[in-house]
Amino acid sequence: MNKQVSQNGPARVGIGGPVGSGKTALIEQLIPLFINRGNEIAIVTNDLVTREDAKRLQQSGLLAPERVVAVEAGACPHTVIREDPTLNIQAANRLDQEFENLDIILIESGGDNLASTFSLDLVDYWMFVIDTSEGDDIPRKRGPGIVQSDLLVINKIDIAKYVGADVDLMVKEGQEVRGNKPLVLTNCKTGQGIEDVANHIINNVLFK
Repeated sequence: MNKQVSQNGPARVGIGGPVGSGKTALIEQLIPLFINRGNEIAIVTNDLVTREDAKRLQQSGLLAPERVVAVEAGACPHTVIREDPTLNIQAANRLDQEFENLDIILIESGGDNLASTFSLDLVDYWMFVIDTSEGDDIPRKRGPGIVQSDLLVINKIDIAKYVGADVDLMVKEGQEVRGNKPLVLTNCKTGQGIEDVANHIINNVLFK
């Protein structure tokens, strides 16, 4: 049996990014992939004053509804994942207690700006999701989410041609600002790149 990296039970992985970048869609693609690999998974979602993302996942049929817990941030989304992640820590601890064999808890931030980052008191590893509709200049704006995340995901590559975005340029400039940190291209409609995202999680935080 492989040993998990996290010292606090299941590995905790943060997923951040702007509103509409595809964070929830990415999670919907990751859930069956992890389940098919025999991994036990649960989700914490963040929204400002609603539980829309949690309800979407609970009603998706992809996993038992009780494995999804909602956190209402009530203010700036990054406050509850960085400055004071208490609510998210409590939600993750609750899932850990209710489901003893969990391997991984995905913690989805509410939609935020490029300055969003995760406290390492909350997560073992975190990714930042941007998409081509935001413009191909996003990587070179060097927001902390883009530069500091363990994994940068450039999503919606299928619509780049319709919004005038140059994916090759986004990759080039993303690599320049991130140095050796990895970057993955995804299309959540077709599943392209999702296995690469899962492999980064598995290889870096889920198992030694």
